[in-house]
Amino acid sequence: MSTPKPYINGHYAPVADEHTATALRVRGTLPPELSGRYFRNGHNPRPGVTPTHWFRGSGMIHGLRLRDGRAEWYRNRWVHTPAFEHDAPLMREDGSIDLTASVAGTHIIEHAGRLLALQEANLPFEVTPELDTVGAYDFGGKLTTAMTAHPKEDPVTGELHFFAYSPFPPHLIYYVASADGELIRSEIVEGAGPSLMHDFAITENHVVWLDLSVVFNPAEHSGIPYRWSDAYAPRIGVMPRTGPARTTWYDVEPGALLHVTNASEDAHGRITVEGPRYDRAAWETSWKWWIGAPGHPSTPLTGAIGTRWTLDPATGKATEEAVDDLTTEFPTINDERLGRANRYGYAVAFPGAGLDEYALVKYDSATGGRQLMPVGPGVLPGEAVFVPAEGGTAEDHGYLLTITSDIVRDTSELLVIDATDLSRDPIAVVELPRRVPGGIHGSWIPDADLS
Repeated sequence: MSTPKPYINGHYAPVADEHTATALRVRGTLPPELSGRYFRNGHNPRPGVTPTHWFRGSGMIHGLRLRDGRAEWYRNRWVHTPAFEHDAPLMREDGSIDLTASVAGTHIIEHAGRLLALQEANLPFEVTPELDTVGAYDFGGKLTTAMTAHPKEDPVTGELHFFAYSPFPPHLIYYVASADGELIRSEIVEGAGPSLMHDFAITENHVVWLDLSVVFNPAEHSGIPYRWSDAYAPRIGVMPRTGPARTTWYDVEPGALLHVTNASEDAHGRITVEGPRYDRAAWETSWKWWIGAPGHPSTPLTGAIGTRWTLDPATGKATEEAVDDLTTEFPTINDERLGRANRYGYAVAFPGAGLDEYALVKYDSATGGRQLMPVGPGVLPGEAVFVPAEGGTAEDHGYLLTITSDIVRDTSELLVIDATDLSRDPIAVVELPRRVPGGIHGSWIPDADLS
């Protein structure tokens, strides 16, 4: 009997059906100001299906409705796309791309009152606040390419910045949607290459592109045709948010970056970008887990180290420094600081670098310190989504929301954590009716945003 692929085993073993539960049990006290929905997306193949890559599993959203100090419901729903319903392939027989053939399993966001499930090779899929699938969404016919799974909503203007990337020219297209959801800008970014651009960043006045060491390679047959290339010259690009899309490219050391923590600019025009960086060994070892190759590690992530790049227009040079030695991923911040200098950041810490178990970690850039929150043996925490506290006066005044997977007890919980101090016990714990598989990204959507 063959060994199950790691991404459908253990913490990541998929659930077999859609379920709804109401009046969930809460330990502790849910802050009454948490009135909204927490949604988390991830890959959950149908029973009997083993995808060739972790990222190719069908998207399933797990959601909780919180209101007036109660956990009113939990529900999980597949995103019912053509790929889910009848295995529609991304590439049609005539060689064209079916942008609706999405697994829609990377992220879920809200913008202009719409809930969009995202997968970067496809159009977004709209879902209802109860997680029923509405269908592919193309901004009134104006979006004719794929859309990144990591758009950035500017906290000041409310605009949604996003992009499409492709192994074929044009390699990169930049988009902006207005605060009310109208697509108002579409522009080819010249000079970009055929690299894997999973994420990007914005600052107050610039867009930051990541043209790094993992590039299109048709020899990769896992279904995600990208591989590390020592021959490719990695770069980070800086482009003004207004005016022509003229990008200044900065040469950097070989590396890969899946997720940006944040980026900002200073009074001298220097751009700072942070995120967990992979070197070649870290990328190729992690990739073995993502495709279930022989000799894969025991966890999906190895060796991604928090790193800071500083791009200086006065010198035309980039400098790079490690900011920690922990293996981390899924970085988050208080999104009110997105694109501006932030003091605090949060991430999931993986076993390694002295850690035996998973943990959440909080970083303080002012002191250089970090605070770890172990979650217990056999427990995997998900991405920690920051929710600002009502009337908060400091950047970290708020809550972290994360769904855990406990393979010892075969259970899951939603933890509501005081973001100011990770040494404290969670403020509240919502007991879920089933174990939720380890997933990818999620969002807190206040009721006001869906009214």
